[in-house]
Amino acid sequence: MAVSIEDVEILKPKTDKREYRRIVLKNSLQVLLISDPDTDKCAASLNVGVGSFCDPVGLEGLAHFLEHMLFYASEKYPLEDSYLKYITEHGGSTNAFTASEMTNYFFDANTDCFEEALDRFAQFFIKPLMSADATMREIKAVDSENKMYLLSDERRMSQLQKHLSLESHPYHKFGGGNCDTLDVRPKAKGVDTRQELLKFYEDKYSANLMHLVVYSKESLDKIQSLVEDKFQEIQNSDRSRFQFSSQPCTSEHLQILVRAVPIKQGHKLRIVWPITPSIVHYKEEPCRYLDHLINHEGEGSLSYVLKKLGWATELYAGEDDRASEFSFFYVVIDLTDAGQDHMQEIIGLLFKYIQLLQQSGVCKWIFDELSAICETGFHYEDKISPIDYVVRISSNMQIYPPKDWLVGSSLPSDFNPDTIQKILNELSPESVRIFWESNKFEGLTDKVEPWYGTAYSIEKVSPSRIQAWMSSAPNENLHLPVPNVFIPTDFSIKNPQEKIKLPVLLRKSSYSKLWYKPDTVFSTPKAYVKIDFDCPYVSNSPETEALANLLAMLLMDDLNEYAYYAQVAGLHYDISHTESGFQVTLVGYNHKLRILLETIVNKIAKFEVRPDRFSVIKEMAIKAYQNFKFQQPYEQANDYYSLIIEDQTWPWMEQLEVLHCLDEEDLAKFAPIMLSRAFLQCYIAGNIEHEEAVSMIEHIEDVFFKGSNPICQPLFPSQILRNRVVKLGKGMNYCYSKEGLNPSDENSALIHYIQVHRDDFILNVKLQLVALIGEQAAFHQLRSVEQLGYITYLGQRNDFGIHGLLFIIQSPVKDPGHIDSRVEAFLRMFESKLSEMKNDEFKGNVNALINMKLEKHKSLSEESQFYWTEIISGTPKFDRREAEVEALKKLTQQELIDFFDENIKVGATRKKTLSVRVYGNQHLAEYNSQKSEAVQPNTVQVDDIFSFRRSRPLYASFRYGK
Repeated sequence: MAVSIEDVEILKPKTDKREYRRIVLKNSLQVLLISDPDTDKCAASLNVGVGSFCDPVGLEGLAHFLEHMLFYASEKYPLEDSYLKYITEHGGSTNAFTASEMTNYFFDANTDCFEEALDRFAQFFIKPLMSADATMREIKAVDSENKMYLLSDERRMSQLQKHLSLESHPYHKFGGGNCDTLDVRPKAKGVDTRQELLKFYEDKYSANLMHLVVYSKESLDKIQSLVEDKFQEIQNSDRSRFQFSSQPCTSEHLQILVRAVPIKQGHKLRIVWPITPSIVHYKEEPCRYLDHLINHEGEGSLSYVLKKLGWATELYAGEDDRASEFSFFYVVIDLTDAGQDHMQEIIGLLFKYIQLLQQSGVCKWIFDELSAICETGFHYEDKISPIDYVVRISSNMQIYPPKDWLVGSSLPSDFNPDTIQKILNELSPESVRIFWESNKFEGLTDKVEPWYGTAYSIEKVSPSRIQAWMSSAPNENLHLPVPNVFIPTDFSIKNPQEKIKLPVLLRKSSYSKLWYKPDTVFSTPKAYVKIDFDCPYVSNSPETEALANLLAMLLMDDLNEYAYYAQVAGLHYDISHTESGFQVTLVGYNHKLRILLETIVNKIAKFEVRPDRFSVIKEMAIKAYQNFKFQQPYEQANDYYSLIIEDQTWPWMEQLEVLHCLDEEDLAKFAPIMLSRAFLQCYIAGNIEHEEAVSMIEHIEDVFFKGSNPICQPLFPSQILRNRVVKLGKGMNYCYSKEGLNPSDENSALIHYIQVHRDDFILNVKLQLVALIGEQAAFHQLRSVEQLGYITYLGQRNDFGIHGLLFIIQSPVKDPGHIDSRVEAFLRMFESKLSEMKNDEFKGNVNALINMKLEKHKSLSEESQFYWTEIISGTPKFDRREAEVEALKKLTQQELIDFFDENIKVGATRKKTLSVRVYGNQHLAEYNSQKSEAVQPNTVQVDDIFSFRRSRPLYASFRYGK
């Protein structure tokens, strides 16, 4: 039975119809039960108050390694990976993560398998089997994961900050682990890692340190009964929570300026202060007040001034690296090349802004405005997936009292100027840590961080020196923001005249199409607006692609000073470049959406190039392209794949080449040409009446297409843009091989793509079912058993309506050619699996896929994105899911086997395969030998992407006309 406890009212959003109950089991496990009769998925998350801070000395990464090992098998369910197989076959997913003070395990699945899924999950915390055989394999997986992050600047800088702290403090540790820390070093000392792992589990994992959230469509009483039955056997050793009282930074680690060499191009400042953790004052939320002001981008803000001076492109401020006993406040500034030369003045301006906040005093009207925004956000928050929801809450349960488990620190309600002033005073020159990253420091450093190899140097920076920087900083007009006019006050829900279940074509002209769907599901005061500008002159060349990208970036930059207030108030906007023009997106509260939309439209119509901002945005774009070569190898492989498969795409290297030569005059000439011919695809949904939707589009047409001298003309029939895909040859294997762009990266990657069919409901579900059945089998064989690489993925690919099967594998240990052969071996094994599959298992997978398809959209944004994909693809099959469910219900196992044999089976006469291989520095010998190997029958080595693309026929496009 559950322990009798005092009933606690848990604060929840006023729009939340779910039921909640807190119980404590007899083993002291605290549980939150959530009943949601409308859910399509059940989910659970168990948070353990043990993290990487608990790693024993000399076994760095042991907590993370335990997280990997725990899900392998249990005494009750001993078959390795049977848990993952069960979850996958029931439409679910599972994962875990290790943080400094907690480890979180979670899953979701279709509701029809709730009881058994929960039982399998619980057994990992009762009697896990961490076999000796799996131990070494999973050490390799941890090592592969670590190697994936070795070239991540975020990881490198985070570890450098830890390195420059008190050695005896747990913050100083390397929490990820690798082969060296978990195998080589322990063996050298005679330490058995597996025995230490078992000891760690027995010593640390105790029910009184655990918090569980269970989410289901069942009643609270039913969920409670299941939880008591499944979880009460978790051992309670009555362990104390891991404690540390000291701060990670002593005087030795403060007042420092650290120069570090990043991997990527660019310059960055990270200004860091140790502060009192906000959990101590989570109702007052002093850090939220401070980051609201320091983050602000309106006129007079620090960000506004730095951008105006041309010294910065981005600024972020907020609390990070939070723990129960300490925390840090960060200000992170992305610098331009000019800003790199003005570091001292930038630091000076930051401290001048902090001084302004100190001298202005804590403003109640700002706190009240922020509190109102947060309260609105909490009560009208979009519903998120159950799996994300349970993870968030179980993490909160370790930190907050029960009444605040749902809200956490997201509702600042107690105005306490002294508390805010206290944290503000901690942002002082006396306790600052400045980390300055730039490639310009290469060769000028004298130290190396041991885990990631980051080169750095360190020097002291006194408060008097910072005072001098403040004195020499430009005398800019820094001031507090003005009241936010975008805060919504009208939350009324409009009743649509008709209960429209699917989008309707509300309006059509020679200029635009308007698709419309009122909100009949979510009853939320929000709207979704998408305007796609189809501009034929955009995709003409690498130059026009680059110019269109610059135009979108400059428009966002130009709007920022005004529209940032809308973002803060929950009305989000975006202008982004697409392969055929650009898109305007608005999502959020509908009350003042029309005001923002008309401002954006007028800004586009009256676009003028500001030379000072052009140079900054061009520099940003150049660095972004230059940093493509530092992408993960599997991302590089995906870029090559897109170039091979998609017609009218241009390589980033060509766009980078032309970018250097472009100036503001080129863009000033291009913008009116780009807009001279256009067609608008529009989608408006949510809490907006159809007359208002029509009025919005009529206004846009008036701005662009009407008047004596219109900006735009309608498209000619010959200019209608089509997204077309290369048709691979039947029975052919195509292979494209390339060295990795980053010579320091030892990881290799493979994309193995099997092109199957053009969009068709029956063929779609056959392919989807193959992917569903194969997903877990591929992960188990290629990652868990063969340990090819941490990133191992099998799924579907849809390129403008052309469907296929896709393997993605990134490996530090095997070359892409070898991995390709293992994919083929897996497909042979999978062929047997399909033919030997029992009918019950086949039906179970069919039902799992049906349940996944019938899963309801959780928010207006999610629903709108689904329908928008259909519109922009040119289908538009809004009842796709229902139609595919009907096709699934009629599908037989033999039809699935025939489909596999015809299209995917190794050696199938109709099979069309493309392998994209990226070779890391560990496998260059294999790359060179592969080039000289004899080409196998029915195999084509692709040497030149564009010659190949021009030689192949293209699939017909779905986007035939306006």
